[in-house]
Amino acid sequence: MKVKAQVMNEENMRRALYRLSHEITEHNSGTEDLILVGIRTRGAPLANRLAELIKEHEGKTVPVGILDITFYRDDLSLISPQPVLHRTEIPEKISGKKVILVDDVLYTGRTVRAALDALMDLGRPAAIQLAVLIDRGHRELPIRADYVGKNVPTSKRELVQVKVKEIDQIDQVLIVETEPVNNQT
Repeated sequence: MKVKAQVMNEENMRRALYRLSHEITEHNSGTEDLILVGIRTRGAPLANRLAELIKEHEGKTVPVGILDITFYRDDLSLISPQPVLHRTEIPEKISGKKVILVDDVLYTGRTVRAALDALMDLGRPAAIQLAVLIDRGHRELPIRADYVGKNVPTSKRELVQVKVKEIDQIDQVLIVETEPVNNQT
């Protein structure tokens, strides 16, 4: 794989998250009954950052949870014969709450569909909204984000890699080109 472009650096990511935090509170008229839920893996640190930014400008703490969607995926058998299950950690009941689902990249919509199924098993939220750092297009399901840090048009041969300090020791978003498949026999 070859890095084709850097789409965001640390400062670009900070600005995008700052803007998203304001859009979330503006759209929801503040923080009442809000809960941020990050999709494991990189959605979780992004949700925590959004909560910190909301606390800075609203002066109120918004609960943050982490959602593991492993067993809700429709491609589970393709991922691994023995997938690793992580804990879902939601700090309070989601019934009647406005849940902001947070992920790093929106692509086909299948991860979000799995997350919606997982959330509905936990309760009946008043509303579920989607916040993503990157929307790269190529949807296979009728899903769209309510809050988008950056739209990044890509080809299907490209991957978007979001790296966060909490996991990767660096904040950046890269477009990586995969190797073309050689179909010669």
